[in-house]
Parts: sequence; C-alpha cells; structure tokens
Amino acid sequence: MSDAAPLSPRLASLHLQGHSAELALFRGAFSKGRMPHAWLLTGPPGIGKATFAFALARILAGGEGEGSLAGRRISAATHADLLVVERGYDEKKHRYRQEIVADDVRPINAFLRRTAAEGGWRVVIVDGAEWMNRSAANAVLKILEEPPPATVLLLTSSAPGRLLPTIRSRCRRLELSALPEADMRRVLSMLWPDLPEQEFMRILAQAHGAPGKAVALSSDTDGGVAALVTEVLQGVSACAGTK
Repeated sequence: MSDAAPLSPRLASLHLQGHSAELALFRGAFSKGRMPHAWLLTGPPGIGKATFAFALARILAGGEGEGSLAGRRISAATHADLLVVERGYDEKKHRYRQEIVADDVRPINAFLRRTAAEGGWRVVIVDGAEWMNRSAANAVLKILEEPPPATVLLLTSSAPGRLLPTIRSRCRRLELSALPEADMRRVLSMLWPDLPEQEFMRILAQAHGAPGKAVALSSDTDGGVAALVTEVLQGVSACAGTK
C-alpha cells in the first residue's frame, strides 16, 4: 500500500469523478441564471457528497481551474466567500462530536452579513446536515426562509429523513449514487498509483462504489475494517430509513 494520504474533499473536488448528470443539472441552473438558494446533496455514505459540494462551490466562485486565484484560495481554505460548517472534532476523545450545535452554525449569520469579498456568490457548505441538533437546524431554517441574495447553501446528508421537513422543502435535491466501476478505478489510481493489482481489486470489490469506504479499507489487511465499515454504513442507512 502506498503511503500517500488521500485527498481531502476540498482538494479532491479538483478531480471530481462521476456524478456527471447531477453536475450538469447544477451547471444548467447556473448558466441560465436560475440558481436555487439551497441544494440538498444526498446519497449513501462515502460516495463523495462533500467532494461534490466543493466542486459546486468552485463553479460558483470561478475556481474550477487548479491554477486560478479563486481555485488556489479554495484549496488553501482562504476563500473569503466560502464557509464550511461540519461536526467539530473532539481532541480529547479523538472522535467527531455527535452533533452540529448552534455554536457551529452561528458563524453563518456573520458571514452572510458581509458583502461578498470577491464580488460574486457567497457559498455555505453544511457537511453532514443530518447531525444538526434542533437549535442548529432551526437557525439554518431561518436562513433558508429568508435567503440573502447571491448566496447558495449546500447541505450534504446521508440521512435526509433526519432533517426537518421544512429544511428539505426549501432545498433543491440532488441524489448522488455510488460510482460505477470505471470511475472507481480512476479514483483508486489517483489515490494510490502504485497499488498492487491484488490489493487494488480487493478494495475495488469491497468499496461498492464509495471512495470514502475505499479509504477506510486501504489499511485493512484482515477484513476487520471492512466488516466495521459495512456495519457503520448499514447503521446510517437504517437511520435514514426510519425517519
């Protein structure tokens, strides 16, 4: 196994694989000047919803080109008109927190009160929106009810049934699917160009079209991680189906 670290969604968005139909729908809305103020990006865990959200942010910011100024700022997490909200990481417990709380989403209001620094769109990504607690969800709902001009919210969720119905109803939904084998092969080749063929095929078979699962499987030699990842993903899917 190569020691190369997998790309973050922010950087992986420069080389987005798959989801071409959904991307075309977004580009169509953008080019026709009919951009919804909020999009809900759904689909199974690990298929690249956050990567897709950053790819959409690059379109809005004019930062698709790796060498463009806007593109470099997005990659470096310094673009003034892009805000990312996600679950915080608990350094003491070495795990992500169980909720997105009101304090996590509060910066959105300050962000939206400012004039767009780059003179274009302001973009807010809420990654894992199903983890918002009631207070955080209500704060986001208020923004969706009175959306500021030239602002787009991109919410990703593996379990959209856990979101408030009023949030879902105010977003245009794009449902992403697992990547086909050809796209997964390109993803694995970019992540680990020197991966032995046997290991390549093992990860390809067990990842089931989910690059995120492939990353988890990359250090798994005895099948233990594969079993754990499958259990976790089935748990998330079960939660999505019960709401």
